[in-house]
Amino acid sequence: MKSKLGVTFAVAGAFAAGIVVGPMVGAVAQEGSRAETYRLLSLFGDVFGRVRAEYVETVRDRELVENALNGMLSGLDPHSSYLSPRNFEDMRVQTRGEFGGLGIEVTQEGGYIRVISPIDETPAARAGIRPGDMITHLNGNTTQGLTLQEAVEQMRGERGTSIRLTVRREGEARPLELAITRDVIRPQIVRFRMEGNDVGYIRVTSFNEQTETNLRRAVQALRNQAGTNLRSIILDLRNNPGGLLDQAVQVTDDLLDQGEIVSTRARRNEDAQRWNARSGDITGGIPLVVLINGGSASASEIVAGALQDHRRAIVMGTRSFGKGSVQTVIPLGAGNGAIRLTTARYYTPSGRSIQATGIEPDIEVKSSRQDNAQANAQRDRDREQDLRRALRNEGNNAAQAAPPPPPLNLPQALLDRIQRQPPEGFPALDPTKPETDFQLQQALILARSLGPAPQRRAQR
Repeated sequence: MKSKLGVTFAVAGAFAAGIVVGPMVGAVAQEGSRAETYRLLSLFGDVFGRVRAEYVETVRDRELVENALNGMLSGLDPHSSYLSPRNFEDMRVQTRGEFGGLGIEVTQEGGYIRVISPIDETPAARAGIRPGDMITHLNGNTTQGLTLQEAVEQMRGERGTSIRLTVRREGEARPLELAITRDVIRPQIVRFRMEGNDVGYIRVTSFNEQTETNLRRAVQALRNQAGTNLRSIILDLRNNPGGLLDQAVQVTDDLLDQGEIVSTRARRNEDAQRWNARSGDITGGIPLVVLINGGSASASEIVAGALQDHRRAIVMGTRSFGKGSVQTVIPLGAGNGAIRLTTARYYTPSGRSIQATGIEPDIEVKSSRQDNAQANAQRDRDREQDLRRALRNEGNNAAQAAPPPPPLNLPQALLDRIQRQPPEGFPALDPTKPETDFQLQQALILARSLGPAPQRRAQR
């Protein structure tokens, strides 16, 4: 998501119908369009006046206007919305890395609230909220009829206050009732550790204003700790819902020595943008393995897609969420909040749009056994492509489709060692026990095959 600090409004219109009669037809068409706009605005005014005068209860003018703005924007796509002054301030606090609430990234589907992913070490994660969960009730009241912003506002609150969520989960016969106590959310957005003495592990949970700085610290700490033994690094972007576009660009720039990172294409050609990496890789060229899953969205997909296209990293896991659009936050002046408007699609360096399709891993590894095709199909539905009014992928046309990433060229013997799903009896995932994380264990097999063997210290 890209944030603009100023307010810019541009109004322009022109039509052309050929070289000879273009100017005359254009003028007539422009006048017709303007007349239609005035007629529709008059219709809005009529409805506003009728509701204001005759609705069964008194309604504040601001409430009516904000509801109209919500309807206008949420009717465009799942990610455009109106931010009330309070929600706008909450969003700015959140991107700075601290906010009050439960700690979940959500979207709206079928009138209900669907979880994209919980944030690590937050009340929602500790309560067992999972990606794909459908929140049907808040404190016993249905979420049907609420806008996404209204639902988010209800879930936020003061530290120590509680809320009761009713959750519908695939595979559970009955809805789950979860009582969660709100807290000040200060997520540790970058965590790291050594796996053994030869592989560094870095988990990035979101992209806020602190992400790139913390990534640099993590890489430096791992290099200091492991020295010449550091064989490779695993970058874990699973269940990372995204965040700030500029942070995704900076993180990718840190891991690339050259080449394009991402480009965006807007409605007007002149608004297209492109970002390129500067010289310098903070890892010194250490091999990378990137982990993704269906909860990896937006900014995390930018990072994974760029590293994959440049063959800077091998991407492992399952297909990502598929949010390939950029939202610009435009303030509306003091006391009026802001609008979050989808203004562009983004593309990986090879020209791939991941909108509604996601990033396909180089090596698919599932986190758990999938016993039947129905369960597999349900998991595939928990993605951008199935959200109501989701933007289409403009690269679905075979003639426009970008080429796939270059081949891996890994030894077949190594690929045969990597299992694609857990064996029977593999323990259930416990986030505190890395040995129960099947995808991570397979990533370690791959990571230890990529770099030079650790140097053995001579015994004295």
